[in-house]
Amino acid sequence: MSYKIAMIGFGTVGSAVAKRIQEQKELLAQKAGVEIELKLVIVRDKSKYPFCPFKLSERLEDALEDDEISMIVELIGGVDYPFEIAKKTFERGKAFVSANKAMLAFHSQELEKLSKGLPFGFEASVCGGIPIIELLRDSLSANKILGFEGILNGTSNFILTQMFEKNQDFYTALSEAQRLGYAEADPSLDINGGDGGHKLLILAKMAYGINARFEDILVEGIVGIRLEDLQCANELGYSIKLLGIARESEGELDLRLHLALLGKDKSLSHINGVKNAINLRGDCVGELFISGLGAGGDATASSVIADIIHIARLKESKSYPTPPFGYFAPNHTLRLKDRGEIECKYYLRFEVSDRLGALAEISSILADFGISVSEILQRSNGERALIFLITHLAQEGKMNEALSKISKLDCMLENPYKIRIYE
Repeated sequence: MSYKIAMIGFGTVGSAVAKRIQEQKELLAQKAGVEIELKLVIVRDKSKYPFCPFKLSERLEDALEDDEISMIVELIGGVDYPFEIAKKTFERGKAFVSANKAMLAFHSQELEKLSKGLPFGFEASVCGGIPIIELLRDSLSANKILGFEGILNGTSNFILTQMFEKNQDFYTALSEAQRLGYAEADPSLDINGGDGGHKLLILAKMAYGINARFEDILVEGIVGIRLEDLQCANELGYSIKLLGIARESEGELDLRLHLALLGKDKSLSHINGVKNAINLRGDCVGELFISGLGAGGDATASSVIADIIHIARLKESKSYPTPPFGYFAPNHTLRLKDRGEIECKYYLRFEVSDRLGALAEISSILADFGISVSEILQRSNGERALIFLITHLAQEGKMNEALSKISKLDCMLENPYKIRIYE
């Protein structure tokens, strides 16, 4: 007697899942209460896997129509086709496991309805091997989540670490990430913030029961950052990280992902390389911090197999699955904070002609919008100068208006660059 599954995709994560199931058969059976059998692997082209020890097929229907197969595991990425796979899987009454954060971010509400009464696991969709989904759905279900911030994208974190530690520019660090397999040939989803934004939406749904849309939240990536920014931040006592942020206050949820200056006293400021980490606050447990490998075959396979084991246990014990996102009803009372109302301190970089009066012109415009400066650093290089400013608290909308006006000054050689300070 075994619990039979089919897997869609045999790439880095898929092959790691298959290897683990094959090599740790006894251990997994002891934990699941039943042997886990990978009966079928669906791939696009069987000829590419001549030595695969598992039965291969190029037809999804072979998995869907096999009554012995209780679960489909989707590990191919994308949005529309994986969603169709999920839909057909649930229509057949089978369990579904996925590591696909983009599909979940765009189709969470539909998936929630389709999966009603059927097991649905997606632990691997956020932060690789870190069990943050289970933590929010089950372990912290007695808590009101007050807020969290996290490093959700290992590729971006590696690039920032590489730039600072190796004195590399952005594109050199990106090339190194690609060479090591941490970044795709087309890295846009990572460096433009899309990947982190998808994960943030999933976490927000788990933590608050809110159905936010990608276009409704502030999502920025790491494109535009320079080595000088990291060096200047360090000189001022900060690290720079791509941060996913959720904070609830007075019926509003501040939900955003962007670069942030973090004080060196913050645990997240010391998370380097491809690691992910989340700092979370609950009204019962207080503050929790969890970190680990956020990407890679083995780390992600760990979470995929955890879902497989959990669902196999449900079948063996004839238990009813919990709601996949932790809520039986969506939260309609919480509204998203308008991005223009965000209030924080800012780090600003201006590249200007090295002439008298440039700083005064910039400061004057900031003052016109009620923005005051707390610290100033300057670097001069012949005819060009870099001006770095730290401001006091300012409203996002006012800051954007001020920077738009500053960008039109004759002394400006490049558009102003801003990074929010997170405290």
